[in-house]
Formats: sequence, structure tokens, C-alpha cells
Amino acid sequence: MNFNLTLIMQAAAFTAFIWFCARVIWPPLMRAIATRQKQIADGLAAGEQGRKDLANAAKREAEILADAKAKSAEIVATGERFKAATIEQSKLEAKAEGERILAAAKAEIEQEVARAKEQLRDAVADLAVTGASKILKKDVDLKVHAELLAQLKREL
Repeated sequence: MNFNLTLIMQAAAFTAFIWFCARVIWPPLMRAIATRQKQIADGLAAGEQGRKDLANAAKREAEILADAKAKSAEIVATGERFKAATIEQSKLEAKAEGERILAAAKAEIEQEVARAKEQLRDAVADLAVTGASKILKKDVDLKVHAELLAQLKREL
């Protein structure tokens, strides 16, 4: 029994196997492991970057929403101011138009009163002439007595 030779041959075979594994099998295996580690690290970094981007997007969204609310409030306030100014302007225009219509109506009334007075004066003068002619039993000539009749009209 050559026990020593078997042990030496097994040790040599084991050494050859280790050398073969270290030269042929180990480098591709280590490259595969390194590649996988790199992929995992890149995936984790990308996930972390995604979380940061999501947080930044949420902040931007809040800022944009606040800005939009401020602008809409400003637009509403501007609309309210414009509405109030328009109403006030319309009130002023309506008041001015009412005053103008009232002044025109007063002027028209004054003209009508003046015409009515003039017609009344003429009627009174005609009645006076008619009355005087009946009293005097003769015709009074309007042309002859025009100055007297004009003075009578002024007195009335």
C-alpha cells in the first residue's frame, strides 16, 4: 500500500485543480460578481436619485401651485376693482345724464310757460281791444294803437 504516493498524488491533483480554477474559472467569476455589484450599486444610486428628483418635483409643484393661486387671487382682485370702478363710472354717467335730462325738461317747461304767457298776453290784448271797442262802440285800429297795445302787453 503505497499510502504516501496516493496522498502526494491527491495533493498534486488538488494543487493542479486550484491552479486551474484560479487561472481559468476564478477571473470570469470575479468579473461577473464585480459586474453584478456595479449594477446593484448603479440601481441603488438611480433609486436614490429618483427619490431626490421626486422630492424636488414635489417642491416645484408646491411653488407653482402657490404662484398660480397668488396670480388667480390677483386677477380676481383686479376684476373686482374693475367692476367697482365700472359701476361707479356708470353711476356718475347716469347721474349726469339724469341731471342733463332734468335741465332740458326744465328749459322746455320754461319755454312752454313763456309761450303760454305770450299767448295769454295776446289773448288778453285781443280781449281788451274787443272790450274797448264794444265800450266805445267803434272799432279800434290795431295798427294805429300798436304802441298802446305793446305797453299793455308788457304791463300784463
